[in-house]
Amino acid sequence: MNAVAAAVRPRSSLRFRGRSFLALVLAPEPPLGDWLGEIDNLAQRSPGFFSSRPVILDLANLPVDRGSLGALIADLSARDVRIMGVEGVDPSILGPGMPPIVSGGRQTGNLDLIDTAPRAVQPVGGKKVQGQPVPIVPPRGAAPAQAPAQAQQQPTSLLLQNPVRSGQSVIFPQGDVTVLGSVASGAEVIAGGSVHVYGALRGRAIAGSVGNAQARIFCLRNEAELIAIDGLYQTAENMPAQYRGKPIQAWLQGDAILMAELH
Repeated sequence: MNAVAAAVRPRSSLRFRGRSFLALVLAPEPPLGDWLGEIDNLAQRSPGFFSSRPVILDLANLPVDRGSLGALIADLSARDVRIMGVEGVDPSILGPGMPPIVSGGRQTGNLDLIDTAPRAVQPVGGKKVQGQPVPIVPPRGAAPAQAPAQAQQQPTSLLLQNPVRSGQSVIFPQGDVTVLGSVASGAEVIAGGSVHVYGALRGRAIAGSVGNAQARIFCLRNEAELIAIDGLYQTAENMPAQYRGKPIQAWLQGDAILMAELH
């Protein structure tokens, strides 16, 4: 009898859990060959930039049909760029095996910044990886803090007391990231606000990752492989030599990254 009861016992309900991730948004523009060339240059100058990172493809500025979209996805896949979804395209051109349509990515507002008057401003040209990263979820360990008024409020800054080692990736789309140490070569810090490094910046620092052109990058020793602000990036070989190994701040003005030495 017990065996029969066990056999007919109804199964428990399915349990669903929500989980979110941070994805980059790439918005290709014609001529497509030139745009893919910029992707190649970025990958060559900053190896591993797209490695194991999900990407959303925003096609609003690129007329495509099913064949050309499939070819573009194949070209990106050959470059180890993983497309997890597309937006800005007619769903009817999507075929079997193509990424799904996505929508609803959130942007955050501008953040208050430290008012630091720059000295000896040097304009630095930059290149855009079109589109903005989609802020989806706080990283592990960035749990919301309990506010006094019976409401939960997410932290707007992240403090790292240890250096960021090679291969590590710190992602904090809610605000500023402060590192009390160095950022090693091959490591990266991605912040929705500004990036502060109280040590040598040898890896990659990406500020304003969710659409904040007012974000800045500060470090006590500039040996960066790559810096980026609001999608505009600059690699090591294109930075002015006078700022290598120096304490600097970097900020965005129009389509140029500006740098100044900190005193």
